[in-house]
Amino acid sequence: MSSPAAAIDLAPASSTRSNYTPLILFSCGHFFVDLYSIALSVMQPLLLVQFGLTLTQAGVLGGLLVFSSSVMQPVYGYLADRFHTRLFSALGPGVAAIFISSLGLASNYSMLLAMVWLGGAGIAAFHPQAAANATHGILERRGRAMAVFISAGTAGMALGPTYFSWLTGTLGLSRAYWAAIPGLLMTAFALSLFRLPSRGAGSKRGLDFAGLRTVAGPLTILFFLVVIRSIVQVTFAQMLPLYLKIQQGYSLPVASYITSLYLLAGALGGLAGGSLADIFGGRRIILFSMIASVPFLLLFVFGSGLASIAGLVVGGSILLFTIPVNVMMAQSLAPASAGTVSALMMGAAWGSAGMLFIPLTGWVSDHFSMRTAFAGLVIMPLAGFLLALKLPHDHRA
Repeated sequence: MSSPAAAIDLAPASSTRSNYTPLILFSCGHFFVDLYSIALSVMQPLLLVQFGLTLTQAGVLGGLLVFSSSVMQPVYGYLADRFHTRLFSALGPGVAAIFISSLGLASNYSMLLAMVWLGGAGIAAFHPQAAANATHGILERRGRAMAVFISAGTAGMALGPTYFSWLTGTLGLSRAYWAAIPGLLMTAFALSLFRLPSRGAGSKRGLDFAGLRTVAGPLTILFFLVVIRSIVQVTFAQMLPLYLKIQQGYSLPVASYITSLYLLAGALGGLAGGSLADIFGGRRIILFSMIASVPFLLLFVFGSGLASIAGLVVGGSILLFTIPVNVMMAQSLAPASAGTVSALMMGAAWGSAGMLFIPLTGWVSDHFSMRTAFAGLVIMPLAGFLLALKLPHDHRA
């Protein structure tokens, strides 16, 4: 444990500059955690060769990572709210880095499964507590601040494929453990520089069930809005390179670059959405995002050439306006259970969409076409628009 003199207190401070220190620290941690969260997709072809895996076994690895890193986040959110220790967010990057980067050292498939689960646990442990504390002490433009935190993670996901492709291509899968260095340094940095804000005198340990019951309606709406957005976001991130190659005829390297461009546009969209929510309110931004993204995403599916790619980038950016907005609205509804509701918005909803719709998209592609499958995906935000109309008018991000 660090000494009090060496720690940064995340409680509100008198200096505006001091208030932004936790945001910077947690955003850096988010970047590195999500850098590792995308690594398995790059390493899977190499793991298939080294371990002689079937495609089904490879799919189990991917599904296990989604479950461990996303669906399990509410569990870690509850534990973070209950025990109030910085170790959840501080150790997350290092744990994810060690186990994900060392997959090439596994001796068999069972060990590979265990390492994927533990790497996902590091990712899941980080997100709820970090999201709950990243904007602590920031009294103005909190939507923009949350957007910075969220977009840092999206940027990590966008750069992850390039980082791991370069490293495994240079050192090989068996020495990919060197990729863990940034995550380990981030954990050392976090452990030495911050502590969580102290609890208030009357605060409860764990979930505020009574408080959650009073806002169950709008929280449920927000959860399903995240699921709807994530149906497009997660499935595109996983299957876009394949779609661009098969349906539009791009080479795999070019398809990978376009995918990174799509993810980076999403990061910028999150920044824009958080800032706009500070001005217009979260409900309006969610409504705009859901309805305005659809024409551009349809242009991507049914267009061709540069117009299609422009539709993908613009539509994806507008759709991801809502990432920080949903989290901030949930936290404002249930501030006493901020870690838990953050996990529901960032992890459980995201993971549930991925576990269901990635295989469903593959099935529709096999039986009809990838274009048909993607067309079904991109009209989903229309349902989100109708659902968002039921959000209360008085909750702003």
